[in-house]
Amino acid sequence: MLDYVALEADLSSEEKLIRDTAREFVAENVQPDIAEHYLDGTFPTDLIPEMGDLGFYAPNLEGYGLPNVSETAYGLLMQELEACDSGLRSMASVQGALVMYPIHAYGSDDQKDRWLPELGAGDAVGCFGLTEPEHGSNPSAMETRAEPDGDEYVLNGSKTWITNSPIADVAVVWARDTGEDGTVRGFLVETDRDGVTTNKIDEKLSLRASITGEISLQNVRVPQENRLPGVEGMKGPLSCLTQARYGIAWGAVGAARDCFETARDYATDREQFGRPIGGFQLQQRKLAEMATQITTSQLLAHRLAELKEDGRLRPQHVSMAKRNNVRMARDQARVAREMLGGNGITTDYSPMRHMANMETVYTYEGTHDIHTLILGEDLTGIPAYE
Repeated sequence: MLDYVALEADLSSEEKLIRDTAREFVAENVQPDIAEHYLDGTFPTDLIPEMGDLGFYAPNLEGYGLPNVSETAYGLLMQELEACDSGLRSMASVQGALVMYPIHAYGSDDQKDRWLPELGAGDAVGCFGLTEPEHGSNPSAMETRAEPDGDEYVLNGSKTWITNSPIADVAVVWARDTGEDGTVRGFLVETDRDGVTTNKIDEKLSLRASITGEISLQNVRVPQENRLPGVEGMKGPLSCLTQARYGIAWGAVGAARDCFETARDYATDREQFGRPIGGFQLQQRKLAEMATQITTSQLLAHRLAELKEDGRLRPQHVSMAKRNNVRMARDQARVAREMLGGNGITTDYSPMRHMANMETVYTYEGTHDIHTLILGEDLTGIPAYE
C-alpha cells in the first residue's frame, strides 16, 4: 500500500493491529460484494454487529466498553474503511462521531448507560439529525422545535440527508427549545415513537452503498430526560461535526490510495503497443502526481492526529484537512479512472465508484466552499457569511 515517506513505520503495535484488522475485515467481508451493493443501493447491514465486535464504533472514546485507542489508530480505521467504500466509513463515522460522541460528551449517566454499550456493540444503530430541507450550510437557521409540555417535550420538524435514519433505533435530533428562547438543544429520539417517520431516499447517483433517509417529527413526545444536559447552542452539533470531519480527512486518503493502487496495478499489467502502459511517460507522470498528492494528504492527516492527541486541534485545522483531502481524492479518482480507459467505467474497478462517492463527501459535513470560508475567516478575521 502506498506509504511513500514511511509514515506507518512509526506506528505503535496497537495502531498496526487496528489497521491490519480493518484491512482484513474489508478484504474478506466487504470488498467481494461492495460493487453489487453499490449497484443495488444497499448497505451490508448484516455486518453492523460484526463491526461492533471488532470495536469499529467510537474506538477513540473511553469507558462503557470502548477501546480508547489513539487518534492515529482511529484515523487509520477510517482510512481502511473508506478505501473500500465511503458508505462503509460513513456508517461507522456517523455511529461513532455523530451519535456516540455527543452522548459520551454531553449525555447524562443514564443516557450513557442506556445507549453507549448497545451502539458500541452494533446492537443498536444511531443517526444524527441536523440538516433540514431548507437549511444545509446554515444549520443555525433550523426550524425544528422542541416545546416543553409538563415533564415532556413535543418535537416538530423535519431533517433530511440523514445517514442511517431508515435503520436507526435512536436519532440525535437538534432542535430549538421554545422554553429557552429558542436555544438549540440535542434530544435522543427513539425512532419507534409515535410521530417519527424515517423514509429512505432512493435514486442517488453517489454514495449508493449507504442508507440515507429523512426524519419527520410530528408531535413527537419525548421525556425531559431524553434531552442532552451537557451542552446548549450550536456548539453541540458543530463539535460533533468536527469529530466526524476528522475521520473524513483520513477516510478520503484511503479512497484515493485505493484508486492509486488500482491504477498502478492496471498500468503494470495492461499492455498496448508492445509494453505495459505504465512504461509510457504520460502514465508515469500521472502516477507520480497521484502519489505526491496522496502523500501530502497523508502527512496532513497524521499531523491532525498529533494535534488532537495533544488537545491542540482546532475546528479550522479540521476544515483545512477535510477540504484538501476530499478535493484531492475527488481529483485523483478521476485520474485513476482515466488510466483504466473504458474498463474504468465498470464495477470491476473501484475508481469510478470512489469518484462518484467523493461528490457526496465533497458536499456533506460542510461543503468545500463553506470550509473555504471558515479558513478565510480564520486567516483574515473577517466572516464572509455575515
